[in-house]
Amino acid sequence: MTWDGDSYQERFDALAAGGNDVHGEAAFVESLSPRTVLDAGCGTGRVAIELHRRGIEVVGVDADGSMLTTARTRAPSITWLEQDLTTLDLGQLFDVVVMAGNVPLFTPPGTQAALVAGCARHVVTGGALVAGFQLDRGYDLVEYDAHCVEAGLVLDERHATWDRELFTAGGVYAVSVHRKR
Repeated sequence: MTWDGDSYQERFDALAAGGNDVHGEAAFVESLSPRTVLDAGCGTGRVAIELHRRGIEVVGVDADGSMLTTARTRAPSITWLEQDLTTLDLGQLFDVVVMAGNVPLFTPPGTQAALVAGCARHVVTGGALVAGFQLDRGYDLVEYDAHCVEAGLVLDERHATWDRELFTAGGVYAVSVHRKR
């Protein structure tokens, strides 16, 4: 899939201009008190830029060059890397790795286990992999949780939204926090 980073970012800029809070993911991640964050599937950098603004050291990774061009324009002081998350090996660990914005759904079918493993290998012991995605698009929580277990992660908490609304069975969106023990 090819994206136009500037057009994609315009959606969020319009939402913010209309008074909508577009930083729920960043607030959620900040509440975990990380010093370092890897924004995996960072897109145009909306989450990473907000985390950086809040004083958190952040690195953004995405496979799409157009999205990263927009991110680099918006925040040139942040490290932005164009890499495939399924084979990612930065040789660096982070307190939190976040996949916001349905990242597992944009990974080619059949590569989700590699995606989770690629992200998990960057989480410090005691740190968290945080992911929010829709559940009605062919990748569900049973599969995701199994991939997390295979990658050495344990479910710590799950919510229906980034605002920590209660998750119930049959929900269409989940935000999951898995910890590396």
